[in-house]
Amino acid sequence: MYIELHTSSAFSFLRAASLPEPLIDRAALLGYPAVALLDRDGLYGAPRFHKAAKAAGLRPIIGAELTMARHDAEERETRTSRRSGDRRSLDRVTDGLTSRQPLAASRWHLPLLISSQEGYRNLCRLITRMKLRAPKGEGALTLEELDGHVSGLVALAGRSLLQSERHGVGGLLDRLVGVFGRANVYVELQRHLQRDETYDNEMLVSLAEAFRVPILATNGVRFAAAAERPLHDVLTCIREHTTLAQAGRRLLANAERYLKSPAQMARLFEDLPQAVHATQDLADRLEFSMTDLGYRFPAYPVPPGETEASFLRKIADIGARERYRPYHDKARAQIERELNLIEKLDLAGYFLIVWDIVNFCRQ
Repeated sequence: MYIELHTSSAFSFLRAASLPEPLIDRAALLGYPAVALLDRDGLYGAPRFHKAAKAAGLRPIIGAELTMARHDAEERETRTSRRSGDRRSLDRVTDGLTSRQPLAASRWHLPLLISSQEGYRNLCRLITRMKLRAPKGEGALTLEELDGHVSGLVALAGRSLLQSERHGVGGLLDRLVGVFGRANVYVELQRHLQRDETYDNEMLVSLAEAFRVPILATNGVRFAAAAERPLHDVLTCIREHTTLAQAGRRLLANAERYLKSPAQMARLFEDLPQAVHATQDLADRLEFSMTDLGYRFPAYPVPPGETEASFLRKIADIGARERYRPYHDKARAQIERELNLIEKLDLAGYFLIVWDIVNFCRQ
């Protein structure tokens, strides 16, 4: 059975039109046993997606699309060129559509699916690294930064593999296999009834065969139902700072990026049944669930010879003596009761973190 492993929600800000709940509602209506959410550069929609899927009896699969760039030195040259007013442009393929972009633009997007808790941690670290060092919406990672931080992650490589002017023929797929391992890379095929996709998919199938990597069918979903395509167009115009009348090829060519039924997708890829079967096989491998995630406060760095509880008691005593003058027995007894309860509930680390934040704000 076909499983949709590449949908995006409105939490991919201005790049998709549907909230997580309508996507899950439609997936349940179509009889999907599982469906995946991969928002752009974040896991913002994952909690709502997970909650809605569990309520609907579906298995939620989580991941993200990471914005990727060339090596840092090349990126610096790119940013310098952009700031200096170099507005030359070229045609490139992004998200399955052709648009006019600055020549300096060298970004591409790598969809990643989480297969384990370690994969979740690695994906969170990669996203955090990207966000901390760049203004909002400008972050990107390089392939070099992924190396060593991809355990528990599965990569879906699509039409970006065909950008031979950047990576050489097959070069990007070869590097992805080197970073993720052959078992954790799939060549992604999409069919949105566009003429250029036919030729591109033939090349992608040939690449997959050459590198012994499985092919995988997806629909790159951007909205739950085809009727939401106009909303997606409006969001695209907002993102591109243009109007519907002037947007041209920056808009989707049609409304095919809606969540289709498993039967529809099987018919669409009837000549490549292995690409459909691979979706079920891969979905079965993706065992990560946010149900098992739990939450653990980070360990608070205490001085040598101290535990979180003993250190909290000492700074609480110092603070109490400052606050209560004199430090009377009634206050002492109340603080002791509170500290005993905190220690019993193993919350000393939480209160130390709060204490640190308050001190920081005061300073």
